[in-house]
Amino acid sequence: MPAKRPAKKSFTPGARGPLNGVRVVDLSRLVAGNVLTLQLADFGAEVIKIEPPEGDTLRSWRVKGVETAWKVYSRNKKSVALDLRSDAGRTIVRELAKTAAILVESFRPGVMEDMGLSPAELHAINPKLVILRISGWGQDGRYRHKPGFGTLIEGYSGFASMNGFADREPVLPPMYLADCMAALNGYGAVMVALREVEMNGGKGQVLDLPLFDPLFSMLGPQAANHKLTGEVKVRTGSRSTNAAPRNVYQTKDGSWVCLSASTQGMAMRVLDKIGRPELKEDPRFATNIERVRNGVELDRIIGEFVGARDLDENLRYFDEAGVTIGPVYDISQIVQDDYVLERESLIEIEDADMGELPTHPVVPRMSGTPGALKSAAPTVGEHNEALLKPMLGAAEYDKLCASGAISDGKTAGKKKK
Repeated sequence: MPAKRPAKKSFTPGARGPLNGVRVVDLSRLVAGNVLTLQLADFGAEVIKIEPPEGDTLRSWRVKGVETAWKVYSRNKKSVALDLRSDAGRTIVRELAKTAAILVESFRPGVMEDMGLSPAELHAINPKLVILRISGWGQDGRYRHKPGFGTLIEGYSGFASMNGFADREPVLPPMYLADCMAALNGYGAVMVALREVEMNGGKGQVLDLPLFDPLFSMLGPQAANHKLTGEVKVRTGSRSTNAAPRNVYQTKDGSWVCLSASTQGMAMRVLDKIGRPELKEDPRFATNIERVRNGVELDRIIGEFVGARDLDENLRYFDEAGVTIGPVYDISQIVQDDYVLERESLIEIEDADMGELPTHPVVPRMSGTPGALKSAAPTVGEHNEALLKPMLGAAEYDKLCASGAISDGKTAGKKKK
């Protein structure tokens, strides 16, 4: 049987999304800024990536020589490559900012000021500009000087101390959690600030977005709980400290399922369906508080039932019983999964290096104002001429290209080798 394939989607260069006409100047690097501006680009904003001559650092995250991270996070964007160490490069940023609604940057605090691109200077030329400043620790405070790597925030915020198993080391997330949380928080904040400008006649403002704040906020009531109990939340693996049963269980064929019964009714149903209705009257399992307290024993009982059946049998049985259970998939299973493919949660788009690039579609899906796939991720400086020559004039454009203030990335690439 041939392998299942995601639906193929084509780019529609003329598509107009709800953010059509919103120009975004993106000076960010790596993940947080690129994920944020991807959301804007997917819904029609004109996102102009300002890259150094060697390209955004995200381009260096290659797999078999292919810039997969860049391709996924930078579709629908335009690339202008500038040497911001030059006066001419910084002048071009100011000119682009004059016609922009949003500017995103992720330099270490103080660098924009050193380049003559401080919020005060940018607002002097465009009072309505929304300026989003991404950093690790914020624009002020004792750690403003520290590098903004997500790993540090994932440890410092309390996330890693809660993640993993009690008898092992704290576990950092295996993906860009702090960056992506900041990106989605920043995306919402930008929309709020843009509405203030467009609907209420407001002025532009500065959004201070450290990676720390969004991730720390997602830990929810941990500080309040600590105040009440004096206790520190322990690592419990996949078991919850709020509700039971909730865990992963290995099946007979070596696969895994995840099960959650966070309501009283669902927990009672699980006990019925594993053939242990008498446990509903057992004081150890009759209430949620006691089930959490006796979670190890409860997991052993459920694990025995699940472990006697293979993955498909467990899924079929519990699904028919109305129990909240599902498979624990890896990416090799996800790309073949009927739900994922039928719903087109994974698609393929044309790609110069891979032929087809498997990726996520525009998220979320909107019935009235949907986003669109307009273009593939750009090469370094791909839109220099189209964007800058009309603004600068042909003679000035050619002069700045010759000086290296405007770059196509090719020279930098050769030097790098």
